[in-house]
Amino acid sequence: MFPIRDDNPTHHLPIATYAIIALNALAWFFVQGMGTDPALARSVCELGAIPGELLGRIPAGTHVKLGPQAVCIVQGSADWTTAVTSMFLHGSWFHIIGNMWFLAIFGDNVEDDLGIVRFVFFYLLCGLAAVAAQVASSPASAVPMVGASGAIGGVMGAYAVLHPRAQVHTLLILGFWIERIRVPAVVMLGYWFVLQLVGGIPSIGGEEGGVAFWAHVGGFACGGGLALVLRDPGRRRRR
Repeated sequence: MFPIRDDNPTHHLPIATYAIIALNALAWFFVQGMGTDPALARSVCELGAIPGELLGRIPAGTHVKLGPQAVCIVQGSADWTTAVTSMFLHGSWFHIIGNMWFLAIFGDNVEDDLGIVRFVFFYLLCGLAAVAAQVASSPASAVPMVGASGAIGGVMGAYAVLHPRAQVHTLLILGFWIERIRVPAVVMLGYWFVLQLVGGIPSIGGEEGGVAFWAHVGGFACGGGLALVLRDPGRRRRR
């Protein structure tokens, strides 16, 4: 299922959501060269979060192949700032467009409930929880992790908790058959969460690259929990 839009109106301009989308776009264009090498490979190597490096489990000088011609050389010293910088980097056009699409659909309503400052704090915490979950699942991996999907998973977890009955217009894709349906948010987001769990189980302890399923799981779980703590009851009553 792929979400198109929701029927959940907002009452405030989602300034923080738009700002986060803008920061990701700026990083993609000016830091990552719109997905072209050497800018893409350099940004992933230098600013991506490497689990084994963060935990000191891989030696300095380890070579990691990122593509046919791109090689990343692990520095060996743990730089925990990459846990934050990795949230604003992506690996391809499809990666960034997909992530920003999900953030645009679900982020505005969560920001509406939390307020701008709390939402920014919430988003960063979910991103850090996502990195922690991925590091815990593959502690010896030398492959850099990039993407906003862990933090956005947190936004989706919060949306499922705060607006479970909100209707989400979704494309249901079954092979060549595509149907547009409308389902409660808890169904669509719960389905997404189960897919991440199923996809993540085979990757536990792995050292190969690919989709960071456990970052998604960690972000979603963190977002659902934080939503109950950080939500502003006054804002919700006014809504």
